[in-house]
Amino acid sequence: MAEPEHVSQVGEKRGCPEEEGKDTPSKKPKVEKDDKNGDPPVKVDEEEEGPDGEAVDGEEEGETFADMMKHGLTELDVGILRYVSDHEGFSGILKERYSDFVVHEINRQGKIVHLDDLSVPPEAEEAPEPEPKPEDCDVLTEEQKKKLGELQLFKNKEDEVPIEVMEDTKEKRTLLHKAIKSQFPGIETKTEEKEGRKFIVAYHAAGKKALAAPRKHFWPKNRGSFCHFVLYKENKDTMDAINVLSKFLRLRPNMFSYMGTKDKRAVTVQEIAVLKITAERLSHLNKCLMNLKLGNFCYKNHPLKLGELQGNHFTIVIRNISGTDEQVEQAMTSIKATGFINYYGMQRFGTTAVPTQQVGKAILRNDWNEVVDLILKPRPGAEKEFLVRCREEWAKSQDPEAALKKLPNKRCVEGQLLRGLSMYGKKNIVTAFGMLPRNNRLMYVHSYQSVVWNTMVSRRIDAFGLKAVEGDLVLKGTTAHVLSAEEAETTSIHDTVMPLPGFDVIYPTHHVGKGYRELLTADGLDIDNMRHKVKDYSLAGAYRRIIIRPTDVSWEVIQYDDPRISLVHSDFEKLENKPAPVYNKEGKHRALRMEFSLPPSTYATMAIREVLKVDTSIKKQTQLNTTWFN
Repeated sequence: MAEPEHVSQVGEKRGCPEEEGKDTPSKKPKVEKDDKNGDPPVKVDEEEEGPDGEAVDGEEEGETFADMMKHGLTELDVGILRYVSDHEGFSGILKERYSDFVVHEINRQGKIVHLDDLSVPPEAEEAPEPEPKPEDCDVLTEEQKKKLGELQLFKNKEDEVPIEVMEDTKEKRTLLHKAIKSQFPGIETKTEEKEGRKFIVAYHAAGKKALAAPRKHFWPKNRGSFCHFVLYKENKDTMDAINVLSKFLRLRPNMFSYMGTKDKRAVTVQEIAVLKITAERLSHLNKCLMNLKLGNFCYKNHPLKLGELQGNHFTIVIRNISGTDEQVEQAMTSIKATGFINYYGMQRFGTTAVPTQQVGKAILRNDWNEVVDLILKPRPGAEKEFLVRCREEWAKSQDPEAALKKLPNKRCVEGQLLRGLSMYGKKNIVTAFGMLPRNNRLMYVHSYQSVVWNTMVSRRIDAFGLKAVEGDLVLKGTTAHVLSAEEAETTSIHDTVMPLPGFDVIYPTHHVGKGYRELLTADGLDIDNMRHKVKDYSLAGAYRRIIIRPTDVSWEVIQYDDPRISLVHSDFEKLENKPAPVYNKEGKHRALRMEFSLPPSTYATMAIREVLKVDTSIKKQTQLNTTWFN
């Protein structure tokens, strides 16, 4: 197996004063996260989220992972069969080090996001509050002002100060409310009626905590409510990084928003937004965190939303390549000019012996006993001992509480499902399965859609090659249009799409389109009835381009001697003024360093696959990597 790689250190120390000397929190399994499980040393994945599968995050051990992958999927199993070009492939090691895979988000404005500024923006001066009008001041007596002042400083015994409204008109009440709030910040007011008399009641909105931390609740009105910042991370997925930030800042993770999840085994740079946390407080974390760095702070009035990004820019190093310079040139020229088949990558289908699409198919067939069986039954391949014991207990007793006791961590998929079965019983599996976070549950059915799409696109390429034909689909706005023979003559393959099965799509009218019905029928599904009894699992379907052509493509073949050194100059290294890597023209190892940009929901591994002509599955890559290092 691969030797342990050097982990570069980002940040100065593990603990922060506010964490009372604790180490940076160790990563714990989170079934809520959208991204893949912890990558093995050779795993290849990129920006798009994948299913969690059934394994606990980070459960695989180095010495057993190769054994586990003997039972894993290959590309053939998920419909990834064809290539675009006919150039000769060559071998190479993918993600030998996490620093070989660098991802920069492309934001809504089309700009590549970089971490290049750690400074805190200067505080904008708060616009002064308008001076209260003389009549506002006059509505409060000196005695009332004294009591309100004492209330503001918590010096009086009462929690509120009532002020009777002698002239009960709306205008008079409004003047009192305004006068109190303008002259005594932090005080709120309400109107109450007691024994037929009206009172304006003044009270502290924040309670006594406001005295202990008076600025905690202060947020200037002219400052945007959301602090946007660039998150640089190494070898940590997006949700794990946010969980760490949440713990240090004592926030709920849902206070953070982002445009896309980035994979774990990589160096990634993306934009994050957080509600009402200052740049200064965020910047302080740079002294505390390992493998995370925050910068490029600014305040805006809006959060970020999933899917808002325009894409991702990749810098990828493939080490120990066997191809000649001529082979590399041919492969990279092809991908720049023509592109690659837009398959869903292997990480979409999980890493365990039970593929996620099988669970998805059982959900769509409403076969809930099969769903439970697939997730909980014993399976071939290496697993942590407690998972093996949990599965054995379930197979023996079918007792969810007994099986749950075998799990030290209940937040894995198995634990969530067993907890649901324990609470709601085996006769109410739908509700029990609902204990899993919605994203996890939907990943199963989306995985099934993805394998159907891959399979049908391979048939489409087999049948018609790389030209548009009569019966193909193109998008006009958001509506799919069937090409006539004449239209097909003037349509590029890059504009054609294929549907993911669902109730709100149409299918190609040629024979490949009719194959969707055959495939779903063989799986026990009705293509005319993709609405599920449980609304969450009703599939509307979607359209996806058949061929993707990367933009901003560049490449070079480099040589190096030391396999432990990074071959990419990261944003953090640039900030630290560390020198860029120097490539040795006479190095004993050769590597292909490539850069390109892709739109969202597109897998960089499928671009790499087209270049190398190799199976990108973990099963095959584990075999390659093990062979190379041995």
